[in-house]
Amino acid sequence: MAAENRAGANAAQKEPDSETLLAAILTSLADDKAEDIVQIDLRGKTAMADYMVIASGRSTRQVASMSDKLVERLKQSYGRLARVEGKETGDWVLIDTGDVIVHVFRPEVREFYQLEKMWQPVAQGD
Repeated sequence: MAAENRAGANAAQKEPDSETLLAAILTSLADDKAEDIVQIDLRGKTAMADYMVIASGRSTRQVASMSDKLVERLKQSYGRLARVEGKETGDWVLIDTGDVIVHVFRPEVREFYQLEKMWQPVAQGD
């Protein structure tokens, strides 16, 4: 009986679409007091993901903690396993969920790399 309940729960937990995943990520980051949260629509620009989210934490500890909580929430809510890089140093953590790529930075590191500028539309006629 317990195995049937687990199988039913897993079947009910369908794969989230990229918009659902994006909303969950934005909520998680906001709940953990992330700063300067930016979402970038990558659809039609690249095949690597549908969205990119960039956010800042005030310290290496906050960056690592927000990243841990985000990965755990996605796993609990959607069964989604994410690949994580950079958590050990806490300066820049990259979380790849497949449909949404998340970058969590310390502000100084974010300013140095300026990822948002890479994905901004090119100004016409200046």
